[in-house]
Amino acid sequence: MTGAQSLIRSLEAAGTRDIFGIPGGAILPAYDPLMDSSIRHILVRHEQGAGHAAQGYAAATGRVGVCMATSGPGATNLVTPLADAHMDSVPIVAITGQVGASSIGTDAFQEADIRGITMPVTKHNFLVTDPADIPRTIAEAFHIAATGRPGPVLVDVAKSALQAATTYDWPSELHLPGYRPITRPHAKQIKEAVRLMLEARRPVLYVGGGTIRAGASRELLELATLTGIPVVTTLMARGALPDSHPQHLGMPGMHGTVAAVAGLQRSDLIISLGARFDDRVTGNLDSFAPGALVIHADIDPAEIGKNRVADVPIVGDCREVIADLTTLLRTEAAAGRTGDYEQWVDYLSGIKQRYPVAYDQPADGSLAPQYVLERLSAIAGPETVYCGGVGQHQMWAAHFIDFEHPRTWINSGGLGTMGYAVPAAMGAKVGRPEATVWAVDGDGCFQMTNQELATCAINDIPIKVAIINNESLGMVRQWQTLFYNERYSNTDLQVVPRGHPGAEPPGARIPDFVKLADAYGCEGLACESPDDVDATIEKAMAIDDRPVVVDFRVHRDAMVWPMVAAGTSNDDIKYARDLAPQFDGDDLT
Repeated sequence: MTGAQSLIRSLEAAGTRDIFGIPGGAILPAYDPLMDSSIRHILVRHEQGAGHAAQGYAAATGRVGVCMATSGPGATNLVTPLADAHMDSVPIVAITGQVGASSIGTDAFQEADIRGITMPVTKHNFLVTDPADIPRTIAEAFHIAATGRPGPVLVDVAKSALQAATTYDWPSELHLPGYRPITRPHAKQIKEAVRLMLEARRPVLYVGGGTIRAGASRELLELATLTGIPVVTTLMARGALPDSHPQHLGMPGMHGTVAAVAGLQRSDLIISLGARFDDRVTGNLDSFAPGALVIHADIDPAEIGKNRVADVPIVGDCREVIADLTTLLRTEAAAGRTGDYEQWVDYLSGIKQRYPVAYDQPADGSLAPQYVLERLSAIAGPETVYCGGVGQHQMWAAHFIDFEHPRTWINSGGLGTMGYAVPAAMGAKVGRPEATVWAVDGDGCFQMTNQELATCAINDIPIKVAIINNESLGMVRQWQTLFYNERYSNTDLQVVPRGHPGAEPPGARIPDFVKLADAYGCEGLACESPDDVDATIEKAMAIDDRPVVVDFRVHRDAMVWPMVAAGTSNDDIKYARDLAPQFDGDDLT
């Protein structure tokens, strides 16, 4: 067979069911055998959309997502989703075509050193010039992407290798010297962690996205229930523990709840599970949780001690770490040794009650974005998969949507990629066709990748999109309001010059999202009154034969609170716009 036939058969053998991609010259040989394959190929409108769709697919299902592009600009358009997947530990495999082996290095048409370009933002990458290497390389790529700390792997295949004759030989075993992820935690470290947990009086379970990647939510619930220790879940870990659980304090960090921030700041022991002490969580590292010892469990040894010194480092898979902690804690409890956290739990419960995540209704009667997301959560329900863009709407979604299950909140965390939501929702819906999938997007984010609505409409992928439309780049505008004296430089998305035909009739919008949705073969709806929110969401929920886009025209000056300004201490968390803490000094001390 040809190398191209070997590539497609290898992808089938690796378990690929769906590929998101766009053909082009260098990858074109692979598209011919793809016509006869069991793999469903979904023709996207931009390679970035293919990469984010693969991410959404992987995040929703736990399986490896796959995208495909040609050489040069096709491959470079995948750099952003590869970097995004690398930051958020998402298992994807990107297949790219490359110019023929004899042309590599000659600046041939559509040549780019995509392996060199993506080396810092992939877990591993390959350049294949010998067609005999294709099956082994694909097998290794999927193995590397899915094991250890998950991540993106790039396989760049020269066109000459795709066209050459070869023999298909799927490997029966893999030999990867130097790649042996540690999944089993060391018993001595588990024992020391349990000792600290029993001695602590103010412990907090700091749960990161690694817990979801490891499929450890059931084990986490068991550990939390057994110990009674308060829990915070990061932006990447929303849904790891049900929001309804009484020990859950919410999301920590820059826009975290007061209770979650206070819990970490005033703790004497942080049990970090699959989290990496990101700057959005810690604020100023020098003042972060000054009185806390740290147990840091992570599959990636490079993360342990990177930002905060770990008193007890535990390298291992989160599910196995949590299970081992629970087993030993049960043994200790049977012997009469349990932790005493009653005063601590009462204290944090009081903080949670005094400072809930709340918002003010706009005085002019316009639509509060937080209200939209509250009602969306109530009507769509906890089984729905929500994919968030990046900005204010992302933070509001993280707070005002109730997450009861893992893999129901998918967003760009570490890289903060605008334009993520629509293609990620497309991928999530392909991976989980039985689920209702809502993309929660801002009007800024939506205009970066909305062309994938055409992909959804043509391929019967009926996602639903809630555009939180405040006519501006909202998070940047919020910072300009707070820190730049309300000088709104280049954040207004609806400025139309006087005399411009687009300014008529008065109140005209560029673009009109309802008309845009219609042009893409979707159902377009608009809502700007609180009285119409429920009926609009219910109408969108009733439509299942095509994508739905809802333009929620919200109050443009709504802000995300609480807030810790970048580079400041978490002790300086602000609860409202006046920029002075609204709680007395005893609350956080």
